[in-house]
Amino acid sequence: MFGLETDVFILLFISLFAACAFEFVNGFHDTANAVATVIYTNSLKPTVAVVWSGICNFTGVLLGGIGVAMGIVNLLPVELLVDQNVYHSVAMVLALLLSAIIWNLGTWYFGLPSSSSHTLIGSILGVGLAFATMPENKTGAAVNWDKAIETGYALLLSPLLGFSLAIVLMFILRRSVPEEAKDQLFKEPKKNTEPPTWVRAILIATCSLVSFFHGSNDGQKGVGLIMLILIGIVPYHFAVKADLDPRLMQTNVTAIQQTISALDSTHLSLTNRVRLAQTNTELTELSALVNGPLVDGKIPNEKRLDVRRDLLLINSNIKKITADEGSNLSAAQNALLTKNLGEEGGLRRFTDYAPLWVILMIALSLGLGTMIGWRRIVVTVGEKIGKQHLTYAQGASAELVAAMMIGMASWLKLPVSTTHVLSSGIAGSMVANKGVKNLQAGTVKNIALAWILTLPVSVLLSFTLYIFFRWVL
Repeated sequence: MFGLETDVFILLFISLFAACAFEFVNGFHDTANAVATVIYTNSLKPTVAVVWSGICNFTGVLLGGIGVAMGIVNLLPVELLVDQNVYHSVAMVLALLLSAIIWNLGTWYFGLPSSSSHTLIGSILGVGLAFATMPENKTGAAVNWDKAIETGYALLLSPLLGFSLAIVLMFILRRSVPEEAKDQLFKEPKKNTEPPTWVRAILIATCSLVSFFHGSNDGQKGVGLIMLILIGIVPYHFAVKADLDPRLMQTNVTAIQQTISALDSTHLSLTNRVRLAQTNTELTELSALVNGPLVDGKIPNEKRLDVRRDLLLINSNIKKITADEGSNLSAAQNALLTKNLGEEGGLRRFTDYAPLWVILMIALSLGLGTMIGWRRIVVTVGEKIGKQHLTYAQGASAELVAAMMIGMASWLKLPVSTTHVLSSGIAGSMVANKGVKNLQAGTVKNIALAWILTLPVSVLLSFTLYIFFRWVL
């Protein structure tokens, strides 16, 4: 398969299996948060709830695009993503996947709704930092810090917003819902008793939305993992999109060259003057390649990683150059650059993609994982965050807020944590009901501890595993 030697093919298979295992674990770890309210409020039977949530997750992955997936891929430095040594790529993939799976399984076992997103991103950061210690890394590149900071803001702000918005929504419901409906909406579920039909419909709808948007965000992280594996181990097939005619790049290259020729480099910083010279060289190389003889209209195998590196560096360098205070480009010129660099009709359409079979594989893994192992997290979310049991209004408010936050993040192509957003929403709804004293300090402390530990532990795990695998492979 893919013309690989037997040992490399086995490593590819193990890596793909590990990525699917991570997404499977993500399904029963994170998606339990989505079904917690409908199960706990007796709106749906557990079996029906997890199957329905699995279907919604599957659909979310299929329809969610790949913006978040590429954000995950681009956390790592270009030098690591275009390493010609296939065993280095295998070490990278196994390190970040195993560290993420170990921490996810550990927190699941103890019933703690920790974040798979934090785990994965911490694992990626650990690999990047470990790569910085490698002798072949002449530049000292470790992590795409601009992307990492952007991702960090999304992960930090989303639970805070989830907590706050749930309080606001509960306040609005208390003020706007008629008294006769309020009695039904704000009471605790009775054991083995379904809620009123209209309340049940709201809870099922919000569960469906959270599940769908969870698939559209968390599912993309799995897609990003698979693409990291494929680009690293079989770059000849996946470094650039094979079914696009490379000669289509020429229009973009020409437009970019003409636009950046208007830059007055004397006002740029020294670093950005170097970047500008490097970008012009890469654009010239790309132009010569796509205008030269191409067999069957394809980029030669041995050139595909080089082309990917050039495309990524051109995009990264131009963003930094145009952000320089000395840049004299107009808004129209910057917009033209953005268009010709982007994934819709620009150069990034050759690097930012995922085959349909990859998306289907992750959708299936996430959907199946949803149907297993939900009970531990459901009990924590339903009974242990607040001192009172979850009411219908609290469940609906928390899930509606979570759906909005995750959907917005997917639209902005940013990864967020379903766990953090939803559990923060539950906490916010508890506070809205009877104040901070309504929170169970022990559970909140354990959840907070899992949140705080997730990033450093996953960084340390993946850092250590990457060093180990580089030594072994």
